Amino acid sequence: MAKTKPPNILLIAVDSLRRDHMSLYGYGRLTTPHLDRFARSAAVFERTFCPNVPTTSGYACMLTGRDCFGTQIVALRHKGGLPDDVPTLAEILRDEAGYVTRCVGFGGNAAARGFDEYIPYEGWGSGGDGRAHKAEGLNNAALPLLAQLAGQDAPWFVLLRHMDPHSPYLPPSPFDRLFYQHDECDPAKTTMEPVYAFRPFADYFRSWLPAGVTDAEYVIAQYDGAVAYMDACIAQIFAKLEALGALDRTIVVLNSDHGETLYDHDCFFDHHGIYDQTLAVPLVIRYPAKLPAGIRVPGYNQHKDLVPTL
Repeated sequence: MAKTKPPNILLIAVDSLRRDHMSLYGYGRLTTPHLDRFARSAAVFERTFCPNVPTTSGYACMLTGRDCFGTQIVALRHKGGLPDDVPTLAEILRDEAGYVTRCVGFGGNAAARGFDEYIPYEGWGSGGDGRAHKAEGLNNAALPLLAQLAGQDAPWFVLLRHMDPHSPYLPPSPFDRLFYQHDECDPAKTTMEPVYAFRPFADYFRSWLPAGVTDAEYVIAQYDGAVAYMDACIAQIFAKLEALGALDRTIVVLNSDHGETLYDHDCFFDHHGIYDQTLAVPLVIRYPAKLPAGIRVPGYNQHKDLVPTL
C-alpha cells in the first residue's frame, strides 16, 4: 500500500498583530472579515500569548518550541545565530519528513534558520502614493511560489512573514479611511501631544505620520486599516490554495510574534512591555482531516484531543 503523503503546512506569521483588534476575536470594527469567514472551518484559540518580545526572540520561540532560555535569543538585533543544538521546525520537517521548505520575507534573521530558500519582498516603507503595500508585495512572491510547489510530489512547509500591521501604519486606499472619516489635523484635538513628547520614538513617528496630525484615533484607525488590508490580501492566499486543490490538504496556521501598544500605558504605537496588548496574540489552525470546524478553544486545558497526529 502506498504511503499517504503528509499534509502541507502554511504558517502565516503576522508581525505586531493584536488579538483584540481583530473582529474574529470580538473587536467592534470589522477588521478581519475574510479571516472571520475562514475561521468557520478552523479552530480558533482564544487565549494564546507570545512567549517573548520583540520580533527575533518571539519568532525564535515560535519556530523552535522553546522559550528564550532555550533559544538564547532575547534581543531584536541578536548577534550570531541559534545554538547549533536547537533545531528549527523547518529543519525537523526537512530532515525527518522530507518536506520542501520556503520562507517568504525573513531571510537573514537568526530565528528563521533552516529553510531551503528565502524569498524576499518589499515589506517596509511606502510606495509612490505614500502608502505601504506590504501585503501585496508578499502576495506577489507567495502566489507564484504556491503554484510552483503544488506541482511537486514532496510535501511543503511555507512561512509567510507578514509585515502588516507593523508600523509604519500606512495602509493603502480605501483602507486608510475605512475606520476614520474626520479631520485628523483638527486643532481642537490634543491626544497626539504626549505621543510627540515621547522622546524614545518621537522622531520615528514624525518620519511617517502625516504632518499636523492631532488626533490619536486617526493613528489607531490606520493600524486597524492595516489589519483589514492584510486580511484582504490573505484571502487571496486562501483562494489560490483552493484553486490549486491544496487547501484541504494543507495545515494552515495563523499566529503572531507579539501584539502592539497603541495608545496604551504611555508606550505609544510600538510593542514593548508585558501588558496584554503586547502579549495576547491570535492562533487559528485549519486542517479539516483532523480538526473540527468552527470550534473556539477558550483556555489552555480544554480540548486536548485537538492536537493532531499527522
